Amino acid sequence: MRHLNSLLDLTAKDVEAIFELTRSLKERLERGDRPQVLSGYVMAQVFEKPSLRTRLSFDAAMMQLGGASIFLNAKDAGLGGRESVEDVAKVIGGYSDIITLRTFSQKLIDTFIEHSGVAIINGLSDERHPCQALTDVFTMQEVFGDLKGKKCVFVGDGNNVASSLAIAAAICGMHLTICAPEDYRLGSKLIKTLAKKYPSSKITQTDRFKTSLKDASIVYTDVWTSMGQEAEAEERKAVFMPYQVNDSLMKLAPKSCRFMHCLPAKRGQEVTDEVIDGAQSIVFQQAKNRMHLAKGLLLWVLEKTI
Repeated sequence: MRHLNSLLDLTAKDVEAIFELTRSLKERLERGDRPQVLSGYVMAQVFEKPSLRTRLSFDAAMMQLGGASIFLNAKDAGLGGRESVEDVAKVIGGYSDIITLRTFSQKLIDTFIEHSGVAIINGLSDERHPCQALTDVFTMQEVFGDLKGKKCVFVGDGNNVASSLAIAAAICGMHLTICAPEDYRLGSKLIKTLAKKYPSSKITQTDRFKTSLKDASIVYTDVWTSMGQEAEAEERKAVFMPYQVNDSLMKLAPKSCRFMHCLPAKRGQEVTDEVIDGAQSIVFQQAKNRMHLAKGLLLWVLEKTI
């Protein structure tokens, strides 16, 4: 049985297999062809955190493939202590073929993998965001083709998005630079893991914009305050304001450079309107690809072909 928990669990061949399914399904949809390969299949989505793209992308993906999607918030699922997580996982697994979770605790996802008996997709945890990172790299491939040696500069907080992007970049042979204040960078444990697992990977952490951006293919940013960090919002705003992605910052990169953001964006904070709506932005191509990637991923975890 396949799961998507962490990108560290995937090989380069796994990633390419997911991308091949994604490309094929996207091309077929553009021709008006929606293969009903998951007719009769049920996906349960269990979310502790609110969502726009994750929920809708998986709902639409499952429906376009002929399957059904059922949504449960944390209260509906009984995750507030009404019963044990192990029991909840077993019950939901008994009614579905695949479960997508969007949670605070990574442990919750690990428990579902152990006890549900069905394929699990990590739709987001405080530690990981593998679906987003896969979508990001897929979108980069659409724009740039072969990504080996291409440089992505992530400007801002070294959060779950940045961590998963670091793994995806290592798998695909990209160079990643985290441009952030020292206290908000990727943890040393992840850096050591990537160095051991992918010896040729290149990850740099710095606060020097000019040298970082001069040869960047992609500039990427995310919100400064993630869900669960609201009490730190003002402090983080003060720390990260010098890291705002604006016209002046983008001018440090080549004109061929593209801008990405996983959304939702706090316009006027981590990014300005001129950048996110500008000619270099591929943010909404990236957002639309969440659904296409979800379709490829669903088939991959269920070991289905088209």
